This record gives sequence, structure tokens and C-alpha cells, in this order.
Amino acid sequence: MDLIKEIASLTLLSAVLFGGCQSDSLVSVLQERVESPTKQVITKPEHETNSKLKLIGSSEDEQVKLYAIKETEDAIERVTLDMNGRTKDFDWSISHHSGTEPQLFYTDLTGDGKEEAIIIIQTGRGTGLDNYEIHVVNSDNLSEIKVQRYEDIVADHIESRVSKNDDGTLGITVNSEGQEYNFNYDFDPAPDYHQDELAFGGVVIYTLVNNKIKLSLPGSIGISPTYVCDFNITYTFDKADNEFIVDQIEVKPVEIR
Repeated sequence: MDLIKEIASLTLLSAVLFGGCQSDSLVSVLQERVESPTKQVITKPEHETNSKLKLIGSSEDEQVKLYAIKETEDAIERVTLDMNGRTKDFDWSISHHSGTEPQLFYTDLTGDGKEEAIIIIQTGRGTGLDNYEIHVVNSDNLSEIKVQRYEDIVADHIESRVSKNDDGTLGITVNSEGQEYNFNYDFDPAPDYHQDELAFGGVVIYTLVNNKIKLSLPGSIGISPTYVCDFNITYTFDKADNEFIVDQIEVKPVEIR
């Protein structure tokens, strides 16, 4: 904009001093300054280049990298994902207090012959608490592919019943994927707490095993909580809905000590 004003001012000045005879040549000279690659005004991007951002994680082959954009004392609140030189920003939160760095992978999970970016982030940690979230990003347009939430898996695929007996023992019945499981415990770890079914959400751990998304989702009783039944879930990719959904659920009792 300043250069345009300069052109207009000098053109007017030329017209006054020289009767306009040199205005065309003057404009031509100034126009060359605008069009010359070495003189172009470069508009800065929304944030600095990746080389100036804080690298917070990368895949083993370094094809996927994660950079911090917005950071507070407690967490990184916004990130840039770099996938083979193509970047996109996401509002993923990464706590500084989790104690675990983000895990990044570059592999084909959908079976289409193209690798996806997989990012696993720990979101909570404490006594009886261990939470992770997972993100899968398409390599074509860097859009995020949905991974079925554990809440939906519990609602659609898991039924449980907790029975508290007069003798202080505890009975648990689980129905999942057409199978029924019965577990008995010789004591009740939360005798004063009324609970009809297992609770979920205290521990949500995603891992990547043999190009499959795995989820460890223990069920618990009591406020503390006490984990009594482990659900090991394997995901599969649904091409029709472009979503990772539950494929298998393995149910095992957790030994209470």
C-alpha cells in the first residue's frame, strides 16, 4: 500500500515538474520494484514457520511431527501437525503434568495403502486415574478420522450388573457381544456404596498394536475406584462411515488384592 502511494505521489510530482512527459517511465520503474521477486512484500503466516516452533513430538521415521502454538504454564492448548511437510492446526490440549510425551505414529490403519498420522495423548493421571485420547489424521486432506468413543462402546456393546450379597461377597455379570461372563469376589471393596452396574472412564488407555487400535477400559466399583473387570477392545475401520469402530471385546476379571 505504501508503494502504491509512492507511485501516485511521484507520478503527480513528475506531471507537475515535467508536464507528464516522464510519468510513464517513472511508473514503469516503480512497477518493476513491485514485481521483482527480491522486493516482494511477504505476508507472514498465522504463526511462525515450523523451524521456529517448539517441537513436542515426532514419529520414529519423522514423517509426522507435532509443534506447540499456544502454551500456558499448565498445558499446550493448540498444536500444529506436520505430516510430510503439510501442516494443519488442531485444538488438542497436552498437559505439562501428565508425565508422558505424546506418541506419534505413521502407518496405514485404514487399509487403503496410504499412511495415516496417529497421535496418542495422555489427558489425565492420578490415583486410580489414567486417561488417554487418540487422534487419527488422513494424509490426503489432514482431516481427522473419527474413533468411536468409549462411552458409545459401553452404551452399545456392554451390559453389566453388580450384586452385593449379604455375606459381604460381590457378584458381577457382564454381557458383551452375545456372551455372558460371571465373576465372583469373596469381599466387597465398597460395602457402603450402592452401585447397580460397573463404572467406566477412570482408566482409558489407547495403544497401537500390529496396525490396530487397542483400548484398555477397566470397569470399576466404588468412588475410589476399585477396578474389578478389564475390557480389552480392538477397533476396525468402517469404510462406509469413515470411522474406527469396535471389532472385538475381550472380558477378563481383575484380581483384587
